[in-house]
Amino acid sequence: MAGKFEIHRVSNGCYRLRLTDSHGNTVAVSPDYKHLSAVKEGIKALRENAATGIVVDLRQPPQTS
Repeated sequence: MAGKFEIHRVSNGCYRLRLTDSHGNTVAVSPDYKHLSAVKEGIKALRENAATGIVVDLRQPPQTS
């Protein structure tokens, strides 16, 4: 089974998106969204960016020549 996007209603009346892997482990949690349509746009953006995103390792400062 693939991972899934879970939409939760949080205590302040907003929505929050949680991405889980195939084992149910949380991979990412979104900020709060006021509207369900914004959550759906967040899912769309996450799908598009995850597939094409560049990995940037920020553990060490860049080396200068």
